[in-house]
Amino acid sequence: MSDLDAVEARIWSLLASYREELEEATIYGMPSLRWPGSGAHDYFAAVKRSSSKVSLYAIAVDAWPQTLEACSERFRARRTGKATFSFPSLDDEMAIELEAFLTRLYAAYRAHHVARAPQPPTHSSLPPPE
Repeated sequence: MSDLDAVEARIWSLLASYREELEEATIYGMPSLRWPGSGAHDYFAAVKRSSSKVSLYAIAVDAWPQTLEACSERFRARRTGKATFSFPSLDDEMAIELEAFLTRLYAAYRAHHVARAPQPPTHSSLPPPE
């Protein structure tokens, strides 16, 4: 697949399953998905299209670089910046690998945010009734 409309649509389709827990936002004018209530720079993924490629910004890879360990050299070659992966095309093999990478990255991103979430009070921490 080399049509950039199709590449962008496919990337968004790979991100669709994360919309249940994440909220839509923007970062530098790019549509993004982030943990509800998190700051602008704490997004899971953002997508930007240029004239020659579609870029996926996955800033969480900085915090969890081990999520790239299982990726092929071909996939790693798509990393064009600190947290940017560029796709001038997206064939089935690369899409499968991107999906697996996003799954690993989201597991780490989600675990981090769940661990930071305030815990509801337990019965033992509630004040006694009057």
